Amino acid sequence: MKRTLALVLALNAGAAIAAPPPIGPLPPVPENPDNRATPERIELGKRLFFDKRISANGRFNCSTCHLPESGWTLPSAFSIANDGFVERRNPPTLLNVGYNRALIWDGRAPSLEKQAVGSTKNPVHKGQDIAKLMATFRADPEITRLFRAAYGSEPNARDYGRAIAVFQRHTLITGESPFDRYMKGDKNALSDSAVRGMKLFQGKAGCIACHNGPNFTDSDFHNIGLERNPAFDRPEYLEILRFDARRMGLKEWRTMDDDPGRYLVTHDPKDWKKFKTPTLRNLADTGPYMHDGRYETLEAVIEHYDRGGDRTRNQDPRIRPLHLSASEKTDLLAFLRSLRGALPDIGPIPR
Repeated sequence: MKRTLALVLALNAGAAIAAPPPIGPLPPVPENPDNRATPERIELGKRLFFDKRISANGRFNCSTCHLPESGWTLPSAFSIANDGFVERRNPPTLLNVGYNRALIWDGRAPSLEKQAVGSTKNPVHKGQDIAKLMATFRADPEITRLFRAAYGSEPNARDYGRAIAVFQRHTLITGESPFDRYMKGDKNALSDSAVRGMKLFQGKAGCIACHNGPNFTDSDFHNIGLERNPAFDRPEYLEILRFDARRMGLKEWRTMDDDPGRYLVTHDPKDWKKFKTPTLRNLADTGPYMHDGRYETLEAVIEHYDRGGDRTRNQDPRIRPLHLSASEKTDLLAFLRSLRGALPDIGPIPR
């Protein structure tokens, strides 16, 4: 721990900051006191999550971009978009999302409850009219019964978001990983290579500065030095970049040719191309990587950090060359793979 603190302090030019929260097994998921979990609420949320009526075209549901068999994300660089649009970001995994404070790559959603409603209304995602959707649900006796059992209400937008949030928060939790077993005392759970990789993670590689705590994320936003995605040269991607910039109130939306990240939300130049720190749990299940899915493999991710990023505008000064040896890269990769726990078993998927 002393070595970790010394590293973090050095990377921040002597700034007086606290040591990062230690890594370790996941605690019980934090509960929203205004939306406590019950079996009835989880059942309703599960039904809504997989209901294609929540999209305007009747073809999409939440699992369209968050496939259970693909680590609750998509095995493609960009997410699927509503009719008439393209997406320019990779869908974040929903695994262990209940532990996250930062939601969506740019943090625009303040809670899982709000995010569920926002994604449903977002013209790029599902483009659904919420009032129309609730009318459809009120005409469905089974869905109405589930709403009444869960919240004592007729179908309504607030409880719609609450139910999907409860389902995600309390069921999409990964099982115990080799790393977790090691931290609980089973010293045979990790290979010697993974143990060395854990030391690198907390020391020379400096990963713990941002990937800390039990879910391996500080729930903050950072510019890690990713050069502009060449896909954005294509007209359809320029169009979506400018469409979203206009929706988010950026005055310069007409000239936007890159994804501004957190800047979309805060309009603060210091947040240019900052994106949320993703969890590192179950990385083996959630590729491709980065906010735009540009890296197919974990090896490519390690190479990005080892070279010190792409030296881009507003890059975090902590992203600098690491000079890892080939064996150190192998060890770090072994540790990252040790964070893989069993995917959640949610039972039969509604059809």
